Amino acid sequence: MLLDGRLLAWSATRTMSWSLILLAAAAWPDGARAQSRLEARYLITFARITVGTASITAELNESDYTIAMSGRAGGLARFLANGEGSWNARGDLKSGRPEPKSFTSLITSEDDRQEITMSLRDGNVTELMVVPASANDSAQVPEADRAAVVDPLTAMLIPADTSGAGLSQDVCRRTVAVFDGRQRYELKLMFKRMDKASAKQGYAGPVVVCGLSYQPVSGHRGSNALVKYLSDGREMEVVLAPVAGTHILAPFGLSFGGTVASFVISADRFEAVAQPPSPSPLAEPKPQ
Repeated sequence: MLLDGRLLAWSATRTMSWSLILLAAAAWPDGARAQSRLEARYLITFARITVGTASITAELNESDYTIAMSGRAGGLARFLANGEGSWNARGDLKSGRPEPKSFTSLITSEDDRQEITMSLRDGNVTELMVVPASANDSAQVPEADRAAVVDPLTAMLIPADTSGAGLSQDVCRRTVAVFDGRQRYELKLMFKRMDKASAKQGYAGPVVVCGLSYQPVSGHRGSNALVKYLSDGREMEVVLAPVAGTHILAPFGLSFGGTVASFVISADRFEAVAQPPSPSPLAEPKPQ
């Protein structure tokens, strides 16, 4: 049966805070001094009807990173649901690996608004604010589940194979522990196949396709229809594409099916600008 308007709104807006990101199994470029910028835009469809759009911009600098994502539900399905969201994260790069420092989220729909501000250190949540407080499902998340986690945006920063083998099955063999400020869950990836994909603007070439499972851990309401929909053994696939000039695999597509119709998130723009490493500072000439 067709999802009702409320579930559709959550699926196309709030779930973009992880679903577009769980698309990604990304890796940072070799060397702490590499710099790159990725810009991607996605179309979100349900039963082949456009229900929203989303975009991601990631900046990778010498020693830190920032990621911004925005999304909107509506389109041809505006009569069913309408809403939008924005997410931001930043952190440090240490030995080529991301260490999240902050995460913010703002999600609005016709009858709801939610803001989340979270600080992290060494993978542990140190500060958390959820507005309105009545929406604070994180009260059900024990301290142990707020440790050794990443925020949903940093969840896309997973090291890929840097051995020179190119796209590798190994990028799909991992489990990521995620806390979004309200709910703690795990994303488990499994290799499915190698394939090819192309965007209307930007990338065209080989991709790796991973199977994906969503496993709720804590902070989830037992009656949450969306959690049931995603964790009920539903087939999900993530499509990962390389970012030019780096050892990064970034989100290109995501799909999860239903008995009648499927959600599909696919890139119609996927462009990366890789900047050369900063030159080493030259030693000042010794006075004669």
